[in-house]
Amino acid sequence: MIKKHSVCVLGGGSFGTALANIMANNGYQVSQWMRNEQQVEEINLTGLNSRYLPGAELHHELLATSNLEQAIKDSDTIFVSIPSKSFEQVVERIAPLLTADKMLISTTKGFNPNRFELMSDILRRNPATQQIGVLSGPNLAKEIAAGQITGSVIASDDEKVRSRVIELLKSKTFRVYENVDSTGVELAGALKNIYAIVCGLAKALKVGENTMAMIMTRSLAEMSRFAVHFGANPMTFLGLAGMGDLIATCSSPLSRNYRVGFAIGSGQSLDSAVEEIGEVAEGVNTLRMVVEEASKHQLYMPLAVGLSRLLFDGAKLDTLIGSMMTGEQKWDVEFATEKGTKHG
Repeated sequence: MIKKHSVCVLGGGSFGTALANIMANNGYQVSQWMRNEQQVEEINLTGLNSRYLPGAELHHELLATSNLEQAIKDSDTIFVSIPSKSFEQVVERIAPLLTADKMLISTTKGFNPNRFELMSDILRRNPATQQIGVLSGPNLAKEIAAGQITGSVIASDDEKVRSRVIELLKSKTFRVYENVDSTGVELAGALKNIYAIVCGLAKALKVGENTMAMIMTRSLAEMSRFAVHFGANPMTFLGLAGMGDLIATCSSPLSRNYRVGFAIGSGQSLDSAVEEIGEVAEGVNTLRMVVEEASKHQLYMPLAVGLSRLLFDGAKLDTLIGSMMTGEQKWDVEFATEKGTKHG
């Protein structure tokens, strides 16, 4: 008899809960670790995570726990769905518990707030296992929990990791595609949060559809330009993790980053917008770091720079719009030109 995989999802947020529920519905043994004892009790007693997925009924065999050591010990596949600000701390806690047979999958879209480092880089620091993957895509958790058809991408250079994640998560409403470009997939997931803020802001200002289309496509150009500099494949940005995630996040009020932008465009301060939403908007954490790296490597990112000046330096809204309309470059798609231009 073939032993079924056992899974641990680290994190009690909306996306981690949605993934845990898919795998429990697929018949796998799933534990979900979270710090909050009241949240643990609510899930186990009522089958609800009312803070992050209100109204979504969870599978009765999904087990919430606050015992991190036991959850790791009992699992062969570990999904790390921790906000970027706490990701490193939690991974350091589980490091002594990891063995070569355990797979680690990051679902967090962002950078280490302490240094320019992706979540998978944090996972790779531990020599115990190098079975590592990145899951990303247009994955608004409330839609997943409601059974809306959704696609995602598992990126890893390890075929076993890709196959395992597809096996665990495939369902009638959730489909996982493969990619070997972990760098591109992960950078796409982190960078698009910046541009979701821009789009939310633009929508609050009631710009036209022409303008929204222009903002989104120029955002994709900036994202791919930045990522290719750090080794990504530009074609990755035409897929679910790139264009797909950008469209979903830049168009939906379900996106925390979009809501932050919309609140700012409606006249709120950054601090009050973040406080009102009550969940981490990764784009705010990402923006400073990306603008700093872009400056260091002389990467042309007018939208990101304009947003940074607006949020952190007290610049006016017309600075952000002007940065897009007065840039020096003429090429639409730089990777399609013979000259291989640096800007776009």
